Amino acid sequence: MNIPRALSRLFRANPIGIALLLIAGRSWYRIYSAFAGHSLGASWLQVGPGCQILGGRHISFGKRVYAGRNLWLEAVTAYGSQHFQPKIVIGDSVRFSDGVHISGIESIIVGSHTLFGSKIYVSDHNHGIYAGEGQSGPDEPPAQRRLGGGGPVIIGENVWIGENCVIVGPANIGRGAIIAANSVVRGVVPAHTMVAGAPARPIKAFNFQTGTWDKA
Repeated sequence: MNIPRALSRLFRANPIGIALLLIAGRSWYRIYSAFAGHSLGASWLQVGPGCQILGGRHISFGKRVYAGRNLWLEAVTAYGSQHFQPKIVIGDSVRFSDGVHISGIESIIVGSHTLFGSKIYVSDHNHGIYAGEGQSGPDEPPAQRRLGGGGPVIIGENVWIGENCVIVGPANIGRGAIIAANSVVRGVVPAHTMVAGAPARPIKAFNFQTGTWDKA
């Protein structure tokens, strides 16, 4: 990075007081990121204001992971009387925009170079059981229902997830897939496929012969 040029742009775009506050804030979060990255074994981790990384002993990071504001990344080890052994794996060069929430009690894997838009929710469980035996009843407060009823989440490499998406396991999103904004994903998304909707359905697939995204 050309630091003098970056500072010049900052002062041209903002009043002096705001520019100084931005410089101070960025310096603090560089220090915080370096400390957090060292503690978590995450090389070149960068995190913005309001980020929470909980259950770090059960989370592994690749290199150069970036998170904007208010990332909530949690490996849940206990909830009420329940106890879990979760595993969350974040690959290299994964980028989280603002307000991403990832919560796991079993297994969530995010492939390298995946890009998350803002306000995305990813989980391998629900508040309550709604299929099979021991289902949760409507008279039980949702916050007191047992966690479960989901399944593992796998997000392949080079996946782009648009704004406001929800991904709930079991889910397997193939390499190079695109999840359109406001989509709800559960199940399998084939590699090199664009999906949209709630529930998400294929709308395009990449044609390697023509180099174009063709209607599915």
